[in-house]
Amino acid sequence: MLPQSADTIAAIATAQGRGGVGVVRISGQGLDALAAGILGKLPAARHATYCDFIDEQGDTLDQGIALFFPAPHSFTGEDVLELQGHGGPAVMQMLLQRCLDLGARLAQPGEFTRRAFLNDKLDLAQAESVADLIDANTTEAARSAMRSLRGEFSAEVRSLVDELIRLRMLVEAMLDFPEEEVDAVDVAQRDAQLGDLMARLQQTLGTAKQGCLLREGAHVVIAGQPNVGKSSLLNRLSGEEVALVSDVPGTTRDVIRQAIQIRGVPLHIMDTAGLRESEDIVENMGIARTHQTLHRADLILLLLDAAKGITAQDEVILAGLPADIPRLLVLNKADLLDGVAANVPEDMSHVRISARTGEGIEALRQQLLDAVGWRDQESGAFMARERHLRALNLAQTHLQQAAGVIVHAELFAEELRLAQHALNEITGEFTPDDLLGEIFSRFCIGK
Repeated sequence: MLPQSADTIAAIATAQGRGGVGVVRISGQGLDALAAGILGKLPAARHATYCDFIDEQGDTLDQGIALFFPAPHSFTGEDVLELQGHGGPAVMQMLLQRCLDLGARLAQPGEFTRRAFLNDKLDLAQAESVADLIDANTTEAARSAMRSLRGEFSAEVRSLVDELIRLRMLVEAMLDFPEEEVDAVDVAQRDAQLGDLMARLQQTLGTAKQGCLLREGAHVVIAGQPNVGKSSLLNRLSGEEVALVSDVPGTTRDVIRQAIQIRGVPLHIMDTAGLRESEDIVENMGIARTHQTLHRADLILLLLDAAKGITAQDEVILAGLPADIPRLLVLNKADLLDGVAANVPEDMSHVRISARTGEGIEALRQQLLDAVGWRDQESGAFMARERHLRALNLAQTHLQQAAGVIVHAELFAEELRLAQHALNEITGEFTPDDLLGEIFSRFCIGK
């Protein structure tokens, strides 16, 4: 842990703009003098005190509520004073400036939460979930962030670490004896513990991937020939007319992006220019952007005409799609069929819809969730970030390597140590200072 900061920080904790209430937050060691300068005295601990906020001449800047939380029972673990006044930008700036004049300095982004982490009020995963809760765009993402803030993710990681420690203790004890003197019961216990640990880690990794999907969303690209209904499908999924729809092929010239959510899962849907050979310079520029977008997708929806099925041109498009990106065939214009539908190879996942009438859209939504990897969680997912997934994957790799060298006790023990180190990085047990700076710099000022 870094040494505790001695200076006092202050910032506006509420969002920019006008509001009924605005909050200035101050944190530091010993706020008596600052409180006396702006309130006349230090308020009673953990009691809402209605008072005047005064300037250096003793004139009233604003009237509101002061809340004082003495250390260590505060968000940061330091003395914290919150001034709740009227939420006008000018009033908030005057109040903040008064705090700065009394010796505080302007807080850096995320500095309040960073101090909470450094003072053991939150671990690193919980600290990150504060920002995730603020940034959540869906109710499911907000619930998952709150589960992480309450410590569910951290508790799961610590439980895995505890299991690892027990296994390491067993292995270290076995190292003290010659191989021929190691009891068969200990070997069986070692193997069983490793198997259970690998299974639990795999389950945790799966849940973390769900949380990462809730946080980041998935990028879904709608591709296909011109005039198959890509823009109509985008409008149907988004519930609004975000793209122009025309019978003229090549109407869409650029990538159109729209954020939607399905059962609380955020998806970034992208409508692209129709893929074909063209002599139109502008259309070709749009087609080039389509190819670039396809390589950044998490899922590709290849839209086809339900009456035609997969044509020769569609075969060319399929062959040109990135091989490592999942794709789903969507047969549009099902409402125009006269009872005869074109055949699609059985090994290709597909769904028939009508973007015009809405037929099959609910089935498409479910297939979208399945294709991006969303699985309904009975207990709910906890919010996770890309760095958490990297740490869990690294721990999993070390456990797999441990299983491969299990007969070599020294190598086995080292792989277990590395797996524990990877897991501890999630909660901040072993975290370099430069990573802390990167994490907290992404927070808003006031948190």
